[in-house]
This record gives sequence, C-alpha cells and structure tokens, in this order.
Amino acid sequence: MKVVLSGGGTAGHINPALALAEELRARGHEVCFAGTPTGVEARLVPQAGIEFVPFEAAGFDRQKPWTLVTSTAKIAASARKAKRWMREVRPDAVVGFGGYVCIPVGLAAASLDIPLAMHEQNSVMGMANKFLGKRAKAVALTYEAAGKDIADRSKIVLTGNPVRSSVLSATREQGRDMLGIPDDAVMLLVFGGSLGARHINKAVGALKEELLARENLYVVHITGPKEFDAVKEELALTPDEAKRWTVMAYQDRMAETLAAADCAISRAGATSLAEISAIGLPALLVPFPFAAEDHQTTNAEAYVASGAAYMQRDDELDGSAFAEKLFALVDDADLRERMHDAAAGFKTQDAAANLADVVCRIADAG
Repeated sequence: MKVVLSGGGTAGHINPALALAEELRARGHEVCFAGTPTGVEARLVPQAGIEFVPFEAAGFDRQKPWTLVTSTAKIAASARKAKRWMREVRPDAVVGFGGYVCIPVGLAAASLDIPLAMHEQNSVMGMANKFLGKRAKAVALTYEAAGKDIADRSKIVLTGNPVRSSVLSATREQGRDMLGIPDDAVMLLVFGGSLGARHINKAVGALKEELLARENLYVVHITGPKEFDAVKEELALTPDEAKRWTVMAYQDRMAETLAAADCAISRAGATSLAEISAIGLPALLVPFPFAAEDHQTTNAEAYVASGAAYMQRDDELDGSAFAEKLFALVDDADLRERMHDAAAGFKTQDAAANLADVVCRIADAG
C-alpha cells in the first residue's frame, strides 16, 4: 500500500505525521509526504528518510482581504499540480494533518476518488481540517470535543495523537545518565515549546530559592533560544546552584529528557501534551494565551478533568496558586503517581497504531 501524508506550518502538524509514517513503514507500506517548500516539514521529513514533495500554499489575513485572492489562486494551482502528481504515484490513501497545504492535496485526492482521512491534534478543529472533513472518509481526533463541526458522526474515530517511537522507547536511565542527575533525585523539567515562554521562565526563576531549598530537587530548564541569555542573567546561579539547575537554550534529545523527568511545567500545545501523556509525565500546564481559538486552554482542561495535570493561566503565574501547585508537584510522590496513572487514559501510546488501522481500513474499502 502507498500512502501520501500531508501537513505543514508547525511541528505540531508534522510530528504526528512522522509517527504515523513510522508505524505504516513498520507494517511494510510505502509513505511519501506533501508539504510546503519553506515550512518545518521541508527539513523534518527528509531527515526522517521520507520522500518529500513540495506544494505551495498560503493562508489569508482577515485584516487584508486582498490576500484571499492570492491565497485562493495559490491553492488552486497547487491542487492542479497535486492531481497530476497523484495520477502518477497512484496512492491508496491520503492523510492530512492540518495546515493550508492539506487543502490542495486533499482536494486532489477527493477529485480522484482516493480515500482521504484527516487527523486533528487539538481540541478545536483547524480550518483546513474543517474544510476537508466534509470530503474525508474518516476524521481522526485526539479530543472528542474537536468533532463538533463534523456533521456525519460516522466518520469520527478517536485515535489519540501519535508520538514518535523515540519518545516511547527512551528510558529514565538513559535520560539521567545524559543529564548527570542521580537516580534517587526528583527532576523538574521546565519547557515552553520550541520557542520558549518568557512568562514561564520568569515565574519559575522567581521561585529559585524555594526550589533549591529542596536538596533532592534538580531542575532542567529549557528556555528557548531567544530567552537563554536573559534567563541566565536573571537566575544568576552560583557554581553550586548550577549543579542542580541546568539552563539550556534548546534540547535536541527531548525524548531522553522527558524520560528522565519526574514532573514538568509546560505549555499545552498538541505535541507537548502528546509526549507528556505518552509517558505519563505529571505536569503543571500553562496554556499559551494567544493560540487560535484559545485551543491550548481547551487542550489542558481535558487533562485537568482526567486528573493527569494541573493548569494555571498565563496571567496568573505571579500569584500564590502557581507556586502552591508547583511545590505540590515536586513534593508529593503520591500525587505524581495518581497523575501518571490518569494519563494512561488518553491511550497516546496506541495512537499511531490506531491511526494506521484507520488508514488501512479506508484504503481497503476504496
């Protein structure tokens, strides 16, 4: 079987696609990827050893109505190009993960009667997935709430959000060895996604003295590249303090870092939450307040409701509630165990296999 995957714009669309690609290839299927030539997918997909085919696509700015004309023209041209390409490669199924590039690729598949599936990573469905959901044979969701705009409920399948095998296979021992953290210590991981998070960095830094007063606590603080110098300066760690508080701009080996951690402070983006839930990492979630339709808050609320995480609004990080939740997380091993167990309910470990089953089913059905 040959499958075309498509997605673009952010790593949140690409990472689950790569996880599905791993699963499909492990089952003996052929995979290629359609994305934009300038998005992160143009780098990440070839790195994973997957054939990458570029298609132009762009959104439009509601403040600049004329961009709708240029966006529509670009998508129409790419749809024609994708249709010609699909006639050559003859895929058995196409799977879209969101981002504007999915629209021409999905339209081309639908026009050629190639089975189409869409996957939504967030709790609020994105524009491309809403548009293509009408034409898709299946709409796979991470959160049930995201399906409210899909009229035909029979299309909906709750699969979870796939994570790459490296996240699932990394061990605590590997992570602790890599970071130089004793096995019996409590490790707090602080990260704000690939770009970092200014407000989280400041709020955690303000609690430095109280955190380091816990002699068995080690902090691994990933600031984001733009924040690194400012955070280093604000923390002003002594050589002794720096033995238990590691500050880094970026971490390429995130799988091992997550595996090493006992608890985390994180944004509530789709990839971060998928990785956290896949390994059952207890977390204090701080949703990015300017995400589209505030979807990070909706994402986080699902984890809080299940007992898998705490949540604190970004504009409330300076208050006592943030500190109380953070200290409970690092001090209470029983709380962390309960959160770990609750995260298993999201079945993220099975998500790639679940989604691969959906793809195989629609391909077999034609």
